[in-house]
Amino acid sequence: MPQTQSQSSLPFEGPPASGEAAAHALASQALPAEAGVWDELRDAAGGLRAPWQRFAAALPAPAGGLDVAADLDRRVEQVAQRIRLDGVTHNVFGDEGQAGTRPWSLELLPQLIEPADWAVIEAGVVQRAELLQRMLADLYGPQTLLREGLLPPALLLRHPGWLRPMVGVQPPLALRLFIVAFDIARGPQGRWWLVAQRTQGPSGLGYVLHNRLVISRQFPDAFRDLRVQRIASSYRRLLDTLELAAQQVAGGAAPRIVLLTPGPYSETYFEHAYLARYLGVPLVEGGDLTVREERVYLKTVEGLAPVHGVLRRLDDDWCDPLELRPDSALGVPGLLQAARAGTVVMANALGSAFLESPAIQGFMPAIAQHLTGQALRLPSLPTWWCGEAAAWADARAQLDDKLVRSTFPAGGRTSQVRDLASAAVEDDPDAWTIQGRLRLSRAPIWSAGMLAPRPAMVRVYAIADGRGRWHVLPGGMTRVSRREDGSVSMQRGGTSLDTWVLTDGPVDTFSMLPKRLQVDDIAGRSRPVSSRTGENLFWLGRYTERTEQLVRLARATLMLIDADNDAPPEVLQALSLLAVRTGLAPAGVPTLQQSATLFERALFAGLVDAEDATSIAYNLVALERASMALRERLSAEHWGLLRTMRETFTAALSAPGDELPTLAQVLPALDRLALQLAAVTGAQTDRMTRDHGWRLLTVGRLVERLIGVAARLQAFVEARALASAAGIDLLLELFDSVITFRARYQRHEDLLALADLLVLDGANPRAFAGVLRRLRTEIGKLPGDDEGRQALLALLPAEGAGLTLESLRDADDAAIAAALLALARSLGAQAATLADRVGERFFTLAQGLDQRV
Repeated sequence: MPQTQSQSSLPFEGPPASGEAAAHALASQALPAEAGVWDELRDAAGGLRAPWQRFAAALPAPAGGLDVAADLDRRVEQVAQRIRLDGVTHNVFGDEGQAGTRPWSLELLPQLIEPADWAVIEAGVVQRAELLQRMLADLYGPQTLLREGLLPPALLLRHPGWLRPMVGVQPPLALRLFIVAFDIARGPQGRWWLVAQRTQGPSGLGYVLHNRLVISRQFPDAFRDLRVQRIASSYRRLLDTLELAAQQVAGGAAPRIVLLTPGPYSETYFEHAYLARYLGVPLVEGGDLTVREERVYLKTVEGLAPVHGVLRRLDDDWCDPLELRPDSALGVPGLLQAARAGTVVMANALGSAFLESPAIQGFMPAIAQHLTGQALRLPSLPTWWCGEAAAWADARAQLDDKLVRSTFPAGGRTSQVRDLASAAVEDDPDAWTIQGRLRLSRAPIWSAGMLAPRPAMVRVYAIADGRGRWHVLPGGMTRVSRREDGSVSMQRGGTSLDTWVLTDGPVDTFSMLPKRLQVDDIAGRSRPVSSRTGENLFWLGRYTERTEQLVRLARATLMLIDADNDAPPEVLQALSLLAVRTGLAPAGVPTLQQSATLFERALFAGLVDAEDATSIAYNLVALERASMALRERLSAEHWGLLRTMRETFTAALSAPGDELPTLAQVLPALDRLALQLAAVTGAQTDRMTRDHGWRLLTVGRLVERLIGVAARLQAFVEARALASAAGIDLLLELFDSVITFRARYQRHEDLLALADLLVLDGANPRAFAGVLRRLRTEIGKLPGDDEGRQALLALLPAEGAGLTLESLRDADDAAIAAALLALARSLGAQAATLADRVGERFFTLAQGLDQRV
């Protein structure tokens, strides 16, 4: 009996895919959608809807003899690989607040929206965005909606998102909302409904952009043939509108715009960094900003730089601990006062959170008629606010097909869904809202060789221009749940689709590239380095160098233990001393001379202890943490390598139960990590712009190197390990200078030759003189005045290493050793002091650094 199009789930058969074959394949491989829902893929007769027929016709014939199913499976893997390579992530939080980073979830097939559907959506979204703008103007102004009973005072005034301090404040260009997001869904009859709206700091724009880049490259012919509308102009419009408003407060200066993020532990931090990079604005956290005399400033390594516009991804109540949540460590003290004073443009303005309450939707039809004289073009779900006795009585009569939602924020969310028993509506009717259920349409998801229908919701974005008009980004982020009663939230297992809006008219070919720059524009443009960014770069350099030195020391120690020949006791003592001082081995462990086996076991245990602040594992975690805070400055390859190092090292040293890893595991893992660190060093040296941030990274790395080489020389001299060839060879290995020493001095292994290469040679990048030469160069180029730079340089020897070859002319080995020991101790202390002084000068607003730039 032949299989029907709607029920087959067997592998594709037949000839290679042409348009007709691909259309047949998509239809025959799709599982049927349930009764009573709208099927985005197929019509009532079981055939592909028109846009999917066109999509199938544009699919390329699979290469290499693959059938359509195998080709789509291959593309699914390519999408997942692209997500991993680009480091696209989102943070997921457990019930107890623990955070975990997961790869972003993106499906292969896009959501297709036809021109007629989009015309309905666009008109409805524009109307709603205009309505929300007018509501805010009224409720923070004359409040006619309250006086005329169109919005209950209890609903507004009790909501924590209603900010009384903002009443009467008139923002530049009269714009309180610059961007609004609407979650919409298609019901069983094909009609689009508004499910929710987001007005504080609508998330998703960065993911929308990346989703588009990935999926359009998978299906370039379909993207072109279906005439998919481009989205770049919407991002340009958002930036242009914000800059236009910021010009009103910049006093004739070029406005500075920043993107305010909660930080690396925000669930959508990747998109904050990605969007900031795409828009070309600094990504800042609350600690990067300060308010002085009712004006907002960015703390940079050059001083305070004025900020005129803030594109925020931080919810209202976290923005200012002085006037909002006092426990917020994410906000900027005084930000609310600066907004009231009109010295900074907030996008979006503070005080719009109450518009996200589901209860608002029950009053929108009447408000729309009052403010615009029109009915809503995009209907809301049926909504009853229980604070009105009649509404509660009406809804209570039939609750089977309805949801009970909290009117006010709860559990860190705008609204929570509860069952009726736990809601206790009668105890506090104002706190609860009833909404009708909507069975979401089913979007096709390609998985495991078949198309599965999943409930889908689309987030679309309206963006204001400087003339008070609204424009809808022609696309958005479609999210799907894995089951009928599941949430589309990415936090709860949802996944995303690129959203293709098809057009019958011309396709927008706009690029984010603005008008041609002039010479004056080029001369006046520079990328500020915030104090936090500078500090993270400084520590990125330190952690990289520290980890590299620990790896080299661990390898040398383990290879010495594993060697057949016995090392001199002084060498064993030097290694033991150095391992304990650097934290590679714990204090109190028997030395290598006392028990090499116990020492080795202690070293193995320390390698993987991420809680020990001196271990390799801890430093790898610290490296990854610093890189997370620098996502907008690091390339995807650089950031991915830093993340991969920790993952591969931890995996390589895994052992069952409480067992320790073996030498056969540890040495290859250290070798691999050494190669990865060399790649990181290359990326930091040759693939980063030489701005003030890079100089701070380099200074951090050189300071850590000076501390490390001084500690190594000090330990070997104190243990008298340099009296033997084995001790000299091992120290050369730790300085990565074996080849140079052998080529220069052949078979000579005396202390004077060692001092020349490891201390006095300015051309050796790991010699004292070489490290100091580069340090002096980079410090001399740091921002600030000459006096400040000279104060830092004064902590170091004026030239060379502070020791000359001539001063050692008549010295014997004992005198040379004494000079080297004194120098090592002195330079180690000076390097530690220099690190502290750099931090005080550039990473905090210390006395004398409060200059305005």
